[in-house]
Amino acid sequence: MPITAEELKADMEKYLFLARKEDILISYRGEIVARLSSPYPERTVRERVAIADSLIGIIPADITVEEAREERLDRI
Repeated sequence: MPITAEELKADMEKYLFLARKEDILISYRGEIVARLSSPYPERTVRERVAIADSLIGIIPADITVEEAREERLDRI
């Protein structure tokens, strides 16, 4: 959840509570400068490994890193 530094200052308690469940991205003058996150993530290590495993093979084996990068940049 992106917020501005001013929003954080105005309602710190709210964002500390929300940070228990999701990352809070703090921006200053339009640039993300910090991330507020829980030191005790709800996802276990096994869940994170399962997510990473699900991403394996998304990019075909015959494509180079440079080609994948160019394709991704073309979409932006």
